[in-house]
Amino acid sequence: MQSDGVNADIDLRDVDIPSPGPGQLLVRVRAAGLNRGEFILSHGLHKAGTAKQIGMEAAGEVVSCGTGVTGFKSGDRVMGRCPGAFAEYALMSEPETMKMSASLNWNQAAALPLTSLVVFDMLVVQGNLKPGEWVFVTGVTSGVGVSALTMAKALGAKVIGTSGSQEKLDQLKALGLDIGICTREPNFYDALMKATDGKGVDLVVNTVGGSVFAECIRAMAFQARLATVGYVDGVLKAEMDIEALHAKRLKLFGVSNKLRTAEQRAAAMPDFKKLILPLVDSGKIVPMIYKTLPFEQLLEAKAIMDSNQHLGKIILAGTQEGS
Repeated sequence: MQSDGVNADIDLRDVDIPSPGPGQLLVRVRAAGLNRGEFILSHGLHKAGTAKQIGMEAAGEVVSCGTGVTGFKSGDRVMGRCPGAFAEYALMSEPETMKMSASLNWNQAAALPLTSLVVFDMLVVQGNLKPGEWVFVTGVTSGVGVSALTMAKALGAKVIGTSGSQEKLDQLKALGLDIGICTREPNFYDALMKATDGKGVDLVVNTVGGSVFAECIRAMAFQARLATVGYVDGVLKAEMDIEALHAKRLKLFGVSNKLRTAEQRAAAMPDFKKLILPLVDSGKIVPMIYKTLPFEQLLEAKAIMDSNQHLGKIILAGTQEGS
């Protein structure tokens, strides 16, 4: 993908197969997940006038290992963060790579790593979610939203979500969505207070942005937490009720890897493997796939994402014999 700072041009190119450096794995990519953030130039992931391989998470087979790699070997089926994942071969770093769960196929495995680690960050690492608490997800039908729903339910929470599509909300009832509110407007306060007996919600996952921020603050319970993970509405500024922040002892935090080092990104991986992978293995967490397309149809896949047709993840698949 090449960016002029405003628009991004995406094309397919032939590149050399990379060689794994120290601590890296060369992986033959079987499937890769799309993530909206990598296409939003305002998120700052791409510099104007530059070209880079895109894709951020993948599943595949280890081809070879660089020096110092001790936990993986050639032939291992793996999943993880993977810069340049939209390719036949790509590199993963050992600290951000996981053995692929036997309960998943290639497409499901590619849908899990990045989104699930982001959700783990917001729900567990920073969100301190406890069983029985109320989680409110704006834009619950997005990839992050669906992952937040399934992980929160697996951890014993109750979930309320918004979407502009009643049909999509109805589909999420099968995944455990307790209450679906069909709206794209900041008008959900009354419904949230009614559901929580006037106490408010304990953890907010805001995938929408500034247009719903003030209403989220208003609907938060005492000592509630708010995770900002995206701003698809393009609204980057919002008023904040400082009195509510103060009196209710609220915690507001961002969920982004933009400025984090590789070591910081990998710090939560041991806890993720310990707490979340068993829930994946047991089938309590199953990535939701909306559509799978071949790598060559990246532009079509992006168009589906841009039009908000999808419910769950969109996957680009390579050859998958043995899946």
